Amino acid sequence: MDYLQRMVSNDVEALAVGETCDALLLTAKARVIAPLRIRRRAVDDFLLLTEPELGETVRVELVRMRFAAKTEIEPEEHESWLVLGGDEVVDERPPGEEVGEEELERWRIESGIPRWGHEIDDRILPAEAGLDETHVSFSKGCYPGQEPIARQRYRGKVNRRLRVLEIEGDAEPGDELLLDGKRVGRITSAAPGVALGYVRVEVSNDAQLDVGAKTGFARLR
Repeated sequence: MDYLQRMVSNDVEALAVGETCDALLLTAKARVIAPLRIRRRAVDDFLLLTEPELGETVRVELVRMRFAAKTEIEPEEHESWLVLGGDEVVDERPPGEEVGEEELERWRIESGIPRWGHEIDDRILPAEAGLDETHVSFSKGCYPGQEPIARQRYRGKVNRRLRVLEIEGDAEPGDELLLDGKRVGRITSAAPGVALGYVRVEVSNDAQLDVGAKTGFARLR
């Protein structure tokens, strides 16, 4: 437990058995290696859930940094279900109807939830994606990336933030957002009429943004 507490951005020691929290595995410069969902299964037994393509990355990083820590790190395969507006359920299908991929993606975009490979990668600072509010404890001890995360929160500011946008016309990931011909952001995910994108913080909420060279435009929600 001590080792995991020193490695991730949230306070896993504070979890009771059966509780979960979101956390990040970070580089020393606070770049995201992987987003995590951590469940405490027993006093010294934690399950770390991440994106399927990041499982081996997380295992390798934790093993590499383990040194003399007395801890076992073993890969496991699980099935999980996301309850819209609720929690994640592991290895037991929850009641209710399943939604399609398009409906799930639209819900995610409208909810402003960042996704690995879309809004989150190793170029994004946690505060830019709002992850400092959901995945980070500012009262726990040291972990990789803690100093730049704390410095950003208490003494600095980010230049851009993830925003939900209302779209008129067409938009797709990668489209630039322009204000008076100047690039002020980019779209990362899109569904009909709505999108997620990173927008510079000085852009006002009532601004109308052009979507690249297209005829459509975007407004901040």
